[in-house]
Amino acid sequence: MQMDRDALTAFLASDFAEVADMFAIDAVEPMAITVRLLHHPRHLRPGGTVSGPAMFALADVAVYLAILSMIGPKALSVTTNCAIDFMRKPAAGHDLICKTRLLKLGRALAVGDCLIFSEGSDAPVARASLTYSIPPSR
Repeated sequence: MQMDRDALTAFLASDFAEVADMFAIDAVEPMAITVRLLHHPRHLRPGGTVSGPAMFALADVAVYLAILSMIGPKALSVTTNCAIDFMRKPAAGHDLICKTRLLKLGRALAVGDCLIFSEGSDAPVARASLTYSIPPSR
């Protein structure tokens, strides 16, 4: 691993300050990470549930951070594909927890799989699969 929880948190704060306060990193392991979307009213849609774009952001950030944990701070790694299934309504007033694992980490592409849960629930609220393009080393 190239970056631990503290290094990833510092990277978010410095390079993505506009959204860094939305997320917390719970755990980092080789090829896996757990990231939390901190509950905030700005993430809610009418009806009081967490919006799809907020859940997408959680999955996207989680895969990005999982990749960076393995390859180091390459800020230009970008999402090239995402598929997300929304399976049930998240519990109101709770953080969302994204358990992510990297299925492939190559020189040019990385593929990650995410399960998103409402805090305190064992049933996933969403599942996402993302592919990232990794910039070539110079």
